[in-house]
Amino acid sequence: MADNAASLRQLKIKTGVVRRLVKEKAMYEKEVIDQQARIDKLKANNEDEYVIKKQIEVLQESENIIPDCQKRIKAAIADLQRLLENESNLASCEEYEVAKKLLSEVTAQ
Repeated sequence: MADNAASLRQLKIKTGVVRRLVKEKAMYEKEVIDQQARIDKLKANNEDEYVIKKQIEVLQESENIIPDCQKRIKAAIADLQRLLENESNLASCEEYEVAKKLLSEVTAQ
């Protein structure tokens, strides 16, 4: 029973990691769009070149983070899939179904 409890805890943690990383990536993608709009507005208003340059640097930083997020999501998905395969005895648990549903949603994107 203690082994099942530990496995269930790991399942919850790994499911949460995948969910958090997906949200994080979405946040950075939104930030890129917002930052690009901010830069376009600054350019349209003929703002100081230094300010525009700094905002472009912020945009590039956000763009550079997205591939790292994708890599971490891929690793977290593989980790969760491995856990689901190895702990099929948890198939009757609600958390198991939540994890499988999350995986199907994330891999469909």
